[in-house]
This record gives sequence, C-alpha cells and structure tokens, in this order.
Amino acid sequence: MTAAPQKVSPGMQQYLGIKADYPDTLVFYRMGDFYELFFDDAEKAARLLGITLTSRGTYNNAPIKMCGVPFHSADQYLAKLIKLGESVALCEQIGDPATSKGPVDRKVLRVVTPGTLTDSNLLPEKSDQPLLALYITQQRKTVTLGMAWLSMASGALKMMETSCDPQTLDAQLKQALERIAPAEILVADMVDAMLANALVNKATTVPEWHFDIAHGQKSLLEQLAASTLSGFGAEGLSAAIGAAGALLRYAQSTQGKGLQHVRALTVETENEFIGLDAATRRNLELTETIRGQDASSGAPTLFSLLDHCRTAMGSRFLRHCLHHAKRDQAVARGRHAAIGALIAADAGAGLSSTLASVPDIERITARIALLSARPRDLAGLRDGLLQLDALRADLAMCGSDSQAPLLQELQNALTTPEDCLQLIQSAIAAEPSTMVRDGGVIATGYDAELDELRALSENAGQFLVDLETRERARTGIANLRVEYNKVHGFYIEVTHGQTDKVPDDYRRRQTLKNAERYITPELKAFEDKALSAQERALIREKYLYEQILQALAPHIGTLQSIAQALAQLDTLVALADHAARHDWCEPQLVAEPALRIEQGRHPVVEKQIERFIANDCQLSTERKLLLITGPNMGGKSTFMRQVALITLLAYVGSYVPAASATIGPIDRIFTRIGAADDLAGGRSTFMVEMTESAAILNGASENSLVLMDEVGRGTSTFDGLALAWAIARHLIEVSRSFTLFATHYFELTQLPELHPSAANVHLSAVEHKDSIVFLHAVQVGPASQSYGLQVAQLAGVPSPVIRAARKHLALLESQSVQASPQFDLFSHPVVDATDGFNPAAMDGAAAALSSELIDALATIDPDALTPREALEQLYRLKKLTDAHA
Repeated sequence: MTAAPQKVSPGMQQYLGIKADYPDTLVFYRMGDFYELFFDDAEKAARLLGITLTSRGTYNNAPIKMCGVPFHSADQYLAKLIKLGESVALCEQIGDPATSKGPVDRKVLRVVTPGTLTDSNLLPEKSDQPLLALYITQQRKTVTLGMAWLSMASGALKMMETSCDPQTLDAQLKQALERIAPAEILVADMVDAMLANALVNKATTVPEWHFDIAHGQKSLLEQLAASTLSGFGAEGLSAAIGAAGALLRYAQSTQGKGLQHVRALTVETENEFIGLDAATRRNLELTETIRGQDASSGAPTLFSLLDHCRTAMGSRFLRHCLHHAKRDQAVARGRHAAIGALIAADAGAGLSSTLASVPDIERITARIALLSARPRDLAGLRDGLLQLDALRADLAMCGSDSQAPLLQELQNALTTPEDCLQLIQSAIAAEPSTMVRDGGVIATGYDAELDELRALSENAGQFLVDLETRERARTGIANLRVEYNKVHGFYIEVTHGQTDKVPDDYRRRQTLKNAERYITPELKAFEDKALSAQERALIREKYLYEQILQALAPHIGTLQSIAQALAQLDTLVALADHAARHDWCEPQLVAEPALRIEQGRHPVVEKQIERFIANDCQLSTERKLLLITGPNMGGKSTFMRQVALITLLAYVGSYVPAASATIGPIDRIFTRIGAADDLAGGRSTFMVEMTESAAILNGASENSLVLMDEVGRGTSTFDGLALAWAIARHLIEVSRSFTLFATHYFELTQLPELHPSAANVHLSAVEHKDSIVFLHAVQVGPASQSYGLQVAQLAGVPSPVIRAARKHLALLESQSVQASPQFDLFSHPVVDATDGFNPAAMDGAAAALSSELIDALATIDPDALTPREALEQLYRLKKLTDAHA
C-alpha cells in the first residue's frame, strides 16, 4: 500500500509509510490510549474480533475505514488474532507528544506472530509454541531436509537433519512436524508450494537468501558465542544450519532486539526417539483425543491423566516427554530410579506443596532476556527462588546418590543464586504494581533519589491538612477545603455564601454550581513542586527498572538451569504420585527382545470405568505375532492400545499400570486402528487404511511394536481377507516385529499352523439366549464367533432387522458348508501370494482344465476380434469347461 498523489494528513502519511514495510501483517498503530487499524487491516480485524468498523476522512476519494482496541486491554484481542494464525506489528509512540512538532514519532517495536510469543497472556500455559524453519537441498535422487526450531518462551534452540528419497519426503516431514508441533513454519518462497500438504496452513514465506548456509553458520556462532559448531554436534549439517540462520533472523526481527536467552543448541537425530507417526499419536490419545480434543477441554488423554504437576514448567516437560520418549534405556532407567526413591521416602507431598509456590521461572527468564518482564514477574521470580532451599532439603531425604543419581543432579541444580535473589529482594517492592508506569515498583531504600522524590509527593497530604487549618483560621471560613484532583491539580474550595470572605491573594481557578475553587501563590508553588516530583519519580522508577533487567542478564543461564531442574522434578513428583496412588509398577527394560506384561491395564480407560479387567501379553523372539479375535465391543482395541501405552510409558521413564512388565529394545510404535476417511485429501476410508498399512510395512523393523486392527475390512471379503493374510505374513516373515493383529477374518486363525511365531488369543464373551456379556479377558486360542448380530441388537437395531439378519445368516452358513477352494487360503492354497498361479496345488482334472484354458486364452487377441468372433471364442471356452464338468 503506497501513498497516492492525493494530499493526506501528516499522521496518515506516517501510517502509510510504516504499513508499506508490513504489507501482510496487521499493524496496531498506537494513538493515545488506543491501537488503531486502517483500510484493509481495519476490515479484517473488525471481522475477526467482532468490533465496530467506522471511517474517518478520505483517501483516494473513498472513506478511510478504521477500527481500534484499547491499549490497556490489547492482550485479549492479540490472543484471539494469534489463535486465528494472524501476525500483528505493534507500532508504538516513541516520541514525546508534548515536544513533537507534527505527528508523534512512531516505530514498530515488536511483531507478534504465532511462533514468537513470550507474553503469558498470549501463550498456552501447558504447551510450547515453537517457531520452526525448513530448508531442503537435493543432490541427484537424495533429498536433505534441514530443520531448526526455537521456543521463544524458553530459549530452547534445536536442529535436525535427515536424508530421504523424494517419494518419502512428505511422510518424513509430517512425522517430524507431528512430534515438534510448531506454531509457525518458515519456508523459502519456492518450497512453500512443494510442501503445501505437510504445512497445514502454518507456513510463513521468507526470501530464499535468508537460508544462506554461510550466513546461517555465522549467525549461529555469534548467537552461541562460539568459534565452532563441532562442540554442539552440528558441524556439517548444512541444510539445518541454513534453516537456523533464517530462524534467528526472523526471531530477532520480530522482537526488535537480540535473543539473550538463546545460549545453547541441541542437535537431535532421527533415531534418538521412539518413532510415533501422526496416526499413532492420534490413536493412542497422548495429548489429544481421536476427535482432536486436547486436555484443556477436559477430555481424557494420557497427558491429562498424568498431569499432577504443580508448575506450568512441569506440565510442559511432561507433555514433551510423552512425545519424545528416548530409545536409550538409560534415560528411562534413571527416571524409574528417581520415582522409586521419591515413593520410598514418601517425599512427594512435601515437594508438591513447595512446588505449588513456584512460578513459571522458565518463561519469566525469557521475558527478562527480552526486556519485557513486568514487575510482578520479578516478584514471582523472587518468591520462587526462596523455595529452592526447601526443595533441596526434601530431596536430601530421598536416599543416596547411587540409588537415584538423577535426584542428586536436580538437587545440585537447585542451588539458590544468592546474588540474583539479593538484587530482586532489595530492588523490587513486596507487592509491586502491575505496570512500571503506575509507580510503586521499586522498593523503598533501593535508590536515595527516588526516595526523596517520593517523600515530596507523599508529604503532600500533610501539607494540605496544615494549609487548610491555617486558611480557615486566616479567613474565618469554617467549611473551607483544600483538595486535589488529577484534572485541576490543587485548589481551595469555598461555597458561594462565603466568597465575600475570600482574601485578595486568592485567584479563581474554577466555578461550580455551589462553590468557587481558588489557587494561592503558596499553593501554586507547592503544586509545581509536588507534581514535578511525582512525574520525576515515575521517570526515575522506569529508568531503575530497566537497569535492574540489565543487571539480571548475567543470571539468565543459571535461571534457565534452575527452571529445567524444577520442570523435571515436578514431572517426577507427579509420576511418582500417580504410580503410588494407582498401584503402578516399575518396568524392567532389558537388552534382549521381549514384551512381557502381566496384568496390564489401560491407564486412561481404567479410570473411566468401575472395574477394569487386567490382561497379560507375552511376546518374545519365538512368539512375535498375536492374532486377536473376538466380538466387537469385546475389548480388542483397548487391549492393543494398553500394550502400546505401557511400552511407551516405560520408555518415557514412568511406572506402568501392570503387575509386572519386562520390555526389550523398541525403536518405533505403529498403529492402524479405526476407520476414517480424508475427504479433503481425496482419500477414501480404505485408501487411508492402506496408506497407513503401507507406512507400517515399509518402516517396521524387528524392534518395532505394531498394532493392526481390522485390516482389509474396507473392501470385498476376498480382497480384504487376502490383503490381511498377506500383511500378517509379511510382518511375521519380513518385518519380524512384535505385532498385535486383531481381525474378524476367522480364516486367519490358521496362521499359527503355518508360522510357529504366531499365536491365537481371543477376547472372551458369553452368549445367553439372544444377548451377550463381554468378559474383556484375553484367553488362549481363537474366538468361536464374532457376535455381530448381538452387538447390533445392543446398539438398538430394530428387532425385525435382527430377525431377518439371523435368517439370512443361517442361509449363508448352510451354503458355505462346502466352501470353495479359493476361500481356504491356508489349508488348500490355489493361489500363492509370492509364486502366483500354482497348478500343482490342484487335482489332476482341475490342472488339465486350467492348462487347456490358458492355452486357449493365449491364442486370443481381444483387440483384433470382431463382435461375432469374440462370441465364437466365448462358446469355444464354454465347451472346454463343459467337457471337464
């Protein structure tokens, strides 16, 4: 948007110049006590925020549309816009209105975007909102995907680089984005369109040259105050370094200043964490339900179940752990030992109570670094640091260093930073005002000049009382009053009936209905002095507060370490509390392949029902696949999910809901559960099912845990049965993964006869007359039937429909007594999935017929036949089959 030749006011000219630098961002233009928006910004904001759209003046012969929000309550409007994915440039008045000639100088001091939030009012309390940058390079047939992401509210900077072929790029990217869950994604102009499917409307496009690798390396070295990246494990990660350069440039530009709190770099690798794709995270309901509801809505998820954390830092760390379970068993074992020590020492209650008094030190530290911390942030930090000694004392009671070394590490990290604490205690008032501009932030005794200015202002009350007493005596006016208000300053008020007694040195200041207000030379002199002192005191406080934030800068690293230790401790205390109250056990992580769970329970479902039936799951190198049959509603999916959740919890470092659990190495967890289409992506239910199945077959290894539920139900019976059989056999013979395979195809229960590493189990149910009772117990062997009609009856299907179904079922069963050979895939295979047509599997007559048919068909060219010739050939084939009938 550029200024037209038409003459505009100086203020509008200033606005147009600023808006030209932010064409795709809503500009909040500060005018007095309001942020105003103009033109298209006003139209958009009015629609999104539900505020009134007005107009003022004209531009290009059209009214200038405008709307505004109050400066003091702008956060609620910003929060709504950010949630809708908008970015906002905050243009502030940097000049003094009293001395400005023409428009007050204004400048955009900060750009608020979904990925660069630090304000507590704008951020979700229990989750991070990372900013992520993507950079892709390609050499021949290999694509290198570089990613760098930053949590602005904590200062955590991470990067990762992975190589893949172009066909799997989309899947690789989706899995990474599902794990990191960025709020905003930076991409180069040309990459935006290529990755449109994976970016889910979170992309912000920046110029390609922002990803320059040499510039990225220089930016990283400057940010980290390092001479080489090798110490961070980032040397040679060129694509990720390019992404990091674009990320830092964008982050610094939105804040209008440096990033003091970004002091370390973590390089993640593709194989560091247990792999969970988007479908698995959704199916296991880690932090969101299958329907997309998160814990904040009260929906039951694994996170909402375990989140007994007393600090927001702890809740965020717990959420992070659920999505980032490490394959390294040592990490989980360390947490298991810490939880055991906390339970044994019964220290949870004391620690939990103390942690409840600790504020969000992690985010307060980030705001200190960005010089945006408010007075109550510092007061909260002070009160939180005062709790560290009590936390250390409680931790000291939790056993020796050898029993729980992690707790000893946390105890050391929670050492009180005395210099930092002393500075805040001496500088910040016990109960400071919300904003520095209101005064009352700096503690009395911290600054002599401020104390003197305050004394002048605060002594005004006594001066006014003394003056009023003297003036009443001098004038003889008994009801004379000396008062003050912000509009008219100090004044002497006399009622109209007494004005004849007013002395000559009184000067009229204001006339009211029933009284006159006056000023005297003495009162005027005091007013100038007092008001000047008050204004100077506010200026002094603002200056001192900025100095305090600067003085806290050297402590940022220490405060970040304390925040990380507090977050870990809070999570461990929450997990220990849950384990103790709900009879969870310590899992054993072993080096050999194993998945042995005794009396396992689903952690979420057991809290939702009155009596949960616990079940075992035994898998080993000799027993890799469990074929699970049983009725709908019988508990197959719950059983499968609980095995996956127990496995994941063990690697998170939590105790697990079971009598005992022994788990070997796990690299990935795959799930194919439930049916849903993807209409927006143009995929049917069956296509989604096959896409997820393909991802499992292509990605599962012998250390993977695979859950597959009702594969093949979305197509015809024979197609689905053949697919389910072939997929199960691939998992047994090729992938060799630990697999739970639930199905209603009873023909598959013959698999264990051909493959010793497969076994049948079923969820039991009892039929009584026409009703059914689900026992939810896992038992050895295949199920006898699916009880589909009984479940339909429970669902409320009308009785006439059920009766008709029973009759038709009886008819179908009578007709299938002499089943066709092709239906029996295992005992009498006609078609082999790997070898194709197999005449040897047939009897002699059938083989002879097949051979003649094949020879006859080989001589026919369908494209060269006339309709009459085609009919003749059809008769010829019919004769062949009749001859062998």
